[in-house]
Amino acid sequence: MTTEITRIHAREILDSRGNPTLEAEVTLAGGGFGRAAVPSGASTGTREAVELRDGDKARYLGKGVKTAVGHVNGAIASALKGFDAANQGGLDAKLINLDGSPNKGKLGANALLGVSMAAAHAVAAQRKLPLWRYLAEINGTTGKPGMLPVPMMNIINGGEHADNNIDVQEFMVLPVGMPTFAEALRAGAEIFHALKSVLKGKGLNTAVGDEGGFAPNLRSNIEALDTILEAITKTGYKVGSEILLGLDAASSEFYKDGKYDLAGEGKQYTSEQFVDLLAGWAKQYPIVTIEDGMAEGDWAGWKLLTDAIGDRVQV
Repeated sequence: MTTEITRIHAREILDSRGNPTLEAEVTLAGGGFGRAAVPSGASTGTREAVELRDGDKARYLGKGVKTAVGHVNGAIASALKGFDAANQGGLDAKLINLDGSPNKGKLGANALLGVSMAAAHAVAAQRKLPLWRYLAEINGTTGKPGMLPVPMMNIINGGEHADNNIDVQEFMVLPVGMPTFAEALRAGAEIFHALKSVLKGKGLNTAVGDEGGFAPNLRSNIEALDTILEAITKTGYKVGSEILLGLDAASSEFYKDGKYDLAGEGKQYTSEQFVDLLAGWAKQYPIVTIEDGMAEGDWAGWKLLTDAIGDRVQV
């Protein structure tokens, strides 16, 4: 069988933040080769799959991934040698069973994900298919017209993504009114550069944050939204029809002692008050998606937020 796995190998590399991450390679009997690097987030939830780090403070401040690399080159490589990589679902199930823990903490989610992605790349390469087409095929969506999703572009960074006084982690633009992905990408790029011009005109910092968006010090989260609207208007795109907005509040990062502490504004909110705040923003601005609007354990708050805006905003 030409899609049998003949070799799996992993190594430690640096990600875009300069932190170690795992890169995996999968080679198939028919010559197919795939490589994938595992992403990681700056703000993570307590129930997320475990990204296995070495914990050795003398090396990369404890963030090394040699242990996870060892799991790939050892137990995982041995278990998957000869396995048919074209059976993506079976491969993923085998990886999960090999780990055997509820949170993938034994071998590490970074080890499992790296191998899973590299295997998909390898099969796609061997079949001379772009990855998206191969994934569409194994998910049974090949008969449907191909459509790329609307890009969500993070153009102002705050929270854990920036060293500034903005509490909300991501302010995004969504070019929903563009006829093609290329035009949507162009709109986002033009808004990004217009935003730099607007910030510079206000005498504000135009350095970028963790994810490439600007990271100015602003008086409030509302000022961030207003500044983005000013940039959109400067480009000539229509706010509310061509361009919509999205937020990643990452609220768990500022949820303390049962209150939402917006330190940048010097204000604290109960769950009910914070829902009212977010609902007010969604009414005043063309916000159509809010990620992590409430803290991960604030289930009562999530119900309130869903009841308040769930019929018109993705939460």
